[in-house]
Amino acid sequence: MKPGRPPHKPTSRRKGPSTDHRRNGELVIITGMSGSGKASVLKAFEDLGYYCVDNLPVGLIPRFAELIGQSSEIEKTALVVDVREGAQLDDLPAIVQSVRRMLPTKVLFLEASDAVLQRRYSETRRPHPLGVHTSVKSSLAAERKHLKSIRALADIVIDTSKFNVHELRANVTERFSRQESAKSMLVSCVSFGFRHGVPEDADLLFDVRFLPNPHFVPEFRPLTGRDAKVAKYIRSFPQTREFIQRISDLLIYLMPHYIHEGKSYLTIAFGCTGGQHRSVMIAEDVSKRLKEAGYQVKVVHRDSPK
Repeated sequence: MKPGRPPHKPTSRRKGPSTDHRRNGELVIITGMSGSGKASVLKAFEDLGYYCVDNLPVGLIPRFAELIGQSSEIEKTALVVDVREGAQLDDLPAIVQSVRRMLPTKVLFLEASDAVLQRRYSETRRPHPLGVHTSVKSSLAAERKHLKSIRALADIVIDTSKFNVHELRANVTERFSRQESAKSMLVSCVSFGFRHGVPEDADLLFDVRFLPNPHFVPEFRPLTGRDAKVAKYIRSFPQTREFIQRISDLLIYLMPHYIHEGKSYLTIAFGCTGGQHRSVMIAEDVSKRLKEAGYQVKVVHRDSPK
C-alpha cells in the first residue's frame, strides 16, 4: 500500500450500497499488461491527491469501495489490480459491476505492443509475473488472453508504447486533473526527409516538398529550418502561410475526435526531401499553433541535422 492518509473509520453501519455513496468518493481501478507503466501511473495519481493502493486483493475491492463511499475524508482513490492476482483476477469484471453501483468508478487499462514490452523487460532484467521458466513472449501472450475480458470493460485504454515515463505521467495528470478540457492527448510533431525513409509510427503524414526548397540557396544550405533566416525565407511564400493555417485548423478540429475515440498519443509527420529545412520549419510552426490551442506537444527532428 502506498503512503497516504489512513482510511477514516466509517461512521455509518449501513452494509448495502446506497445512493448516498455516489456523493462520496471516486475510484479508479488501474490494470493492464505487465510492463505497461502501472507503477508510474499510480505515482501520477498519488501526486494528484488520490489515496493509492497497489495490488489490493480483488476480493477486498467491494469492502474497500464501501469504506470509501462512507468516508468523509477520502474523496479520490486509485488502486492497481493486475495479473499478480492469479485466478482471482477472473472475478474482477463482476466485482467492477457491483462497485459501480456504490460509487463512481473508472477502469483504466494500460497496454503496449509486445515488442515494446519485451524490450522493457530486457532492459530491466525483471522476470514476468507469470513465471521465470517461460519466455517473456509466451508470458505476454498468456497475459493478454487472461486480461481480454477486463480490457473490454475499461473506460479508458492508454497504449504506452510511445511514452517515456515522464510523458506517461504527464498524460495521466492532464487527463485526470483537467478532464473538462478534453486535451489530454500527447502530440508529437516530427520532421523527416523522404530520402531517409518514412517514419513507421506516423499517424498523419504531410508532404511539404511542394514548398520552395532553401537547399538551393547557397547561404541556407548548411543551416536548418530552425534558423530564423531560413524560417523567414520559407514563410515568405504565400503557399507556406496558407498551408500552415489550413493544416493547423484541420488538426485542431481533429484532436477532440481522436481523444473521444480513446487515442492518447498522436504522431504527425512532416516530410521534405532531406529533412533539414522545410519539414523542420513546418513542424516547429504547427507545434506552436497546437500548443496555443492547449495541447501537449513535443517536436522531434528525426533527420536534422544529418
